[in-house]
Amino acid sequence: MTYIPDTNRYQNMEYRRCGKSGLMLPALSLGLWHNFGAIDDIENSRNIMHTAFDNGITHFDLANNYGPPPGSAETTFGQIFKEDFKNYRDELLISTKAGWQMWDGPYGDWGSKKYLVASLDQSLKRMGLDYVDIYYHHRPDPNTPLEETMGALDLIVRQGKALYVGISSYDPEETQNAIKILKDLRTPCLIHQPRYSMFDRWVENGLLNVLEQNGVGSIAFSPLAQGLLTNKYLNGIPQDSRAASHRGNGAIEEDVLTDANINKARNLNEIAAKRGQSLAQMALSWILKDNRISSVLIGASKPEQVIDSVGALQNITFTDDELLEIEYILKTDN
Repeated sequence: MTYIPDTNRYQNMEYRRCGKSGLMLPALSLGLWHNFGAIDDIENSRNIMHTAFDNGITHFDLANNYGPPPGSAETTFGQIFKEDFKNYRDELLISTKAGWQMWDGPYGDWGSKKYLVASLDQSLKRMGLDYVDIYYHHRPDPNTPLEETMGALDLIVRQGKALYVGISSYDPEETQNAIKILKDLRTPCLIHQPRYSMFDRWVENGLLNVLEQNGVGSIAFSPLAQGLLTNKYLNGIPQDSRAASHRGNGAIEEDVLTDANINKARNLNEIAAKRGQSLAQMALSWILKDNRISSVLIGASKPEQVIDSVGALQNITFTDDELLEIEYILKTDN
């Protein structure tokens, strides 16, 4: 059956300018870190993508090693794209990354020009694309000169394999240096993708200021702390949850679900209920309240979670009292 997107898909989504570029990002983007691997049900993956696009989510975010096994998320995406989304390519933003181990030997990890160029060639083949909209270096490489890594991103844009480039998980100083090198090369750094949630706020210690000062956008990943900031774990660990699945590849594990974290989630859930939101919706709104955030990456194991996340956009403002109460909960140790 031919997929026909909802004709009203752009009416309820907010779009934000990415830094000082000409690119607009949906306030919510779909990350394919989990639930799109070879071990997952492809029809469920397809339904998640349909639901996202039907609700105005135009940005699909991948990486070379997403799965499991590594590479399989791009393969799954490529199959669904070919069958359902090919006619809508110009309405989509597709991103991928390289920087973590992808293949054996000395050339399948970190940040060398050889790795970044070869990895993108592989990614394009898996996804069946001529180019990606955004290509990221996934993490800093302490051994490769930053000039080489950023030079590789510049080369990739000049080759027409990516329209824009970005970085992920760079600290403020590394970010400033990367931005300068790319600016000198005349291939500006479009965006930074950091981990950011109520439970992981390291970006507030300088990174967001660096991005704002340089006109670079930001897109937060793991905004729900991989499910901890949802109602999923408020009463224990469900057998079908990500924490119980031991998926690897950076997925949440039981050791994160401490009594202190669960108590914080329960207290935050009470505030969310007063706001007429689910805990997940409030956690997304809390990040989106900052206009330095271009977009927030959501993950989903079923289409209904996408719809719930989109509901967060109905209320992304907070009273001073709400912010103070949230801050108190987050800074309380038990």
